[in-house]
Amino acid sequence: MTTVTAACIQPNTGTDWKANLAACTGWIEAAAADGATFIQTPEVSNFIFRRRQDTMANTHAEADDPTLSAYRDLAAKLGVWLNIGSLALRGEADERLVNRSFLLAPDGAIANRYDKIHMFDVELPSGQKFTESRAYRPGEHVNVVDLPFGRLGMTICYDMRFPHLYRDLAKAGADILTMPSAFTAETGAAHWHVLLRSRAIENGCFVIAAAQVGEHDGGRHTYGHSLIVDPWGKVLADGGEQPGYVTAELDMARVAKARQSVPSLSNDRTYTLHAPDAAAAAE
Repeated sequence: MTTVTAACIQPNTGTDWKANLAACTGWIEAAAADGATFIQTPEVSNFIFRRRQDTMANTHAEADDPTLSAYRDLAAKLGVWLNIGSLALRGEADERLVNRSFLLAPDGAIANRYDKIHMFDVELPSGQKFTESRAYRPGEHVNVVDLPFGRLGMTICYDMRFPHLYRDLAKAGADILTMPSAFTAETGAAHWHVLLRSRAIENGCFVIAAAQVGEHDGGRHTYGHSLIVDPWGKVLADGGEQPGYVTAELDMARVAKARQSVPSLSNDRTYTLHAPDAAAAAE
């Protein structure tokens, strides 16, 4: 039976990357001292600016990003798997940025990358508008990566509203799904727990979702409540509404047990959708 202790780091990220790095480093070291060997930070762990032009002005290319370099050294120092939920980085294809998640191996090597696919282009009931696609180029690829304790599928935040993505990852063998986030307080109060528990239940996977918390630059508020959820939908850890970290033990045998109890992955069937003919409906 394989078990692993996972941790979610929950910061209140500001505009100073050095201060953000220092805060998260302290919590990562504390989580590792508590026995965590898989540690995740949230989306945009390097900094959060409200204004697009400030974000653009402060980003680096991946090869030059000081936050990524420091986290690689930290993973090697602690000997842990470190999932940097995401960093805002200069893109390689055009003038837009990329929202990129990293999996760092215990030797500090980059074991996997994932660029956020689904852009948060929304207008909330409160009137708040977000147009992530103005600053960021969406990713186009997703994969799974083998770890000593299971197979990992990496995603970011808004992706969690697109369940077919997780179905594909689960069918590719993912046991653990990562969803690091900077979820708005407004949508978080309504949807955060139910979305994460649903992704875990319908795929029989562990879900790890480190989250930003509190008020950020320009008055933006994020929800917090970093969650670790088991394949039956049980919340193993909840970070609440204050900065810090939480840990939980993942018993990987629960994945097989959940999928045997409710074998929805193997019960999937193809079907034909008959949509109404628009012309006929108009008549």
